[in-house]
Amino acid sequence: MRYFFHIGYNGHTYNGWQRHPKAHSVQEAIESKLSSIFKMPIAINGCGRTDTSVHASQYFFHVDIEREIDFDLFFIINRILPHNIAVFDIIPMDGKQHARFDAVQRKYDYYLHTYKNPFLGQLSSYYNVTNLNTQEMKKAVALLPKYKDYRAFCTAPDKNEHTICNVMEAKLYCSADEQHFRFHIASNRFLSKMIRILTGNLLKIGKNELSVDQFEHHLSSLEIPTQFDIAKPTGLYLSKVTYPYLNLEPRTEFNNFSKSDWIEI
Repeated sequence: MRYFFHIGYNGHTYNGWQRHPKAHSVQEAIESKLSSIFKMPIAINGCGRTDTSVHASQYFFHVDIEREIDFDLFFIINRILPHNIAVFDIIPMDGKQHARFDAVQRKYDYYLHTYKNPFLGQLSSYYNVTNLNTQEMKKAVALLPKYKDYRAFCTAPDKNEHTICNVMEAKLYCSADEQHFRFHIASNRFLSKMIRILTGNLLKIGKNELSVDQFEHHLSSLEIPTQFDIAKPTGLYLSKVTYPYLNLEPRTEFNNFSKSDWIEI
């Protein structure tokens, strides 16, 4: 029987989702607990990779379990998982649906704040910047759904079969005092470090170190920059994953404000 697990995790102490032989990953943490419950090796398949210290407000993985589950797996797995990983739903699937390959849309949010705050250090990226040029940043964000090939915003483009990403929406939000910002982007797929590279470019535009025309030049020409400005991983969240047969609202999210407090720039 195949099951989808709907989870969320705080990735601050993990070396990303993907299992590594010499590093602590979210996948390894979950597989070890499932294996202890079923007293046999259990392998899981996630909906995608996240980098070291990146979070997931919503994440899915699937697992095939041969024996019948005749106990409260939901209660047990949540009891023994680390505090920074939570299972929200366990969903039996009628077939061989795939957590990674069947996803039709992924949404990410990048949070940053512009003053040092000891309570945000693990959840939002701190950048000591003032008076960001938000109107120019807005122009750059508005360009993203107009382009499909993101070769210039990937650290390893040649490792992919192609670099086409169907960016469906991109928005920039700020708090009323313009000390908190959120960059939101949705696409069918993302390339290695793509969102963090885009965020780094938006910050350069906001600081008037990069023009919107220069930014668009890389989008249109596919010319890879001589140097990547990659934003810190801490503020990045995989915030929603959608399937043709499964569209659940996230059960949790990091947000310093209610949704009405965020102002779209």
